[in-house]
Amino acid sequence: MEAIKQIVRIPKNHEIKVKVPQEVPENEAVEVILIIKKRQDSFKEKIRELKKAAKDELFLEDLKEISEDFRSVDLEGLEEDAV
Repeated sequence: MEAIKQIVRIPKNHEIKVKVPQEVPENEAVEVILIIKKRQDSFKEKIRELKKAAKDELFLEDLKEISEDFRSVDLEGLEEDAV
């Protein structure tokens, strides 16, 4: 499976064209997925979201897990530098 990402803006007529690479055979079945990102219109909205994340238990747990995952990598780097 190959994924191709294209970011486009929605035009007034709400129609977009998908550019397909030449190496994809004609009549090939493909899946097209639209992912609409929530637009944060203002700096204040971004700050509000960050403050909510700082109190979100799931977010904090994910952050802790990621930190623990990278701790061993960080320690390996320090050990290599010491050698």
